Amino acid sequence: MEDTSSLAESILEQIADAVIYADGKGTIMRWNNAAAALFGYSAAEALGQNLDLIIPEHLRVAHWLGFEAAMTKGVMKLQGRPTVTRATHQTGRRLYVEMSFALVKGQAGGAARGAVAVARDVTGRIEQQRADVRAMDAAKAGVGS
Repeated sequence: MEDTSSLAESILEQIADAVIYADGKGTIMRWNNAAAALFGYSAAEALGQNLDLIIPEHLRVAHWLGFEAAMTKGVMKLQGRPTVTRATHQTGRRLYVEMSFALVKGQAGGAARGAVAVARDVTGRIEQQRADVRAMDAAKAGVGS
């Protein structure tokens, strides 16, 4: 039977969604292959960096307020529900990502040790939805002319 830690490692590296784990200070400690593909940073480049690496500047204050509250209170506002937010690729390109978050707690549900995020790129979907809305708005504007 395969060792469960090596099985977990294989799963993390082969899953199609980005998996990022940050410790309680917001330092990236785990960055899988899908995270490298999504954000453009290799694991070697991302590990040990602050989460600001992928958080757009205008969202950082809100992110850190939420992150610190979650670490302190041991609960997250979204409670695992996915949310669409912005992220930044290594090239500076802005992405829309759907993310879900979970706290990682110590033994027997103790204090929060960090947080894990699972993310996928939804930029194409969001841009298409916005284009569809603009096209409908333009069609409506043309109807009244």
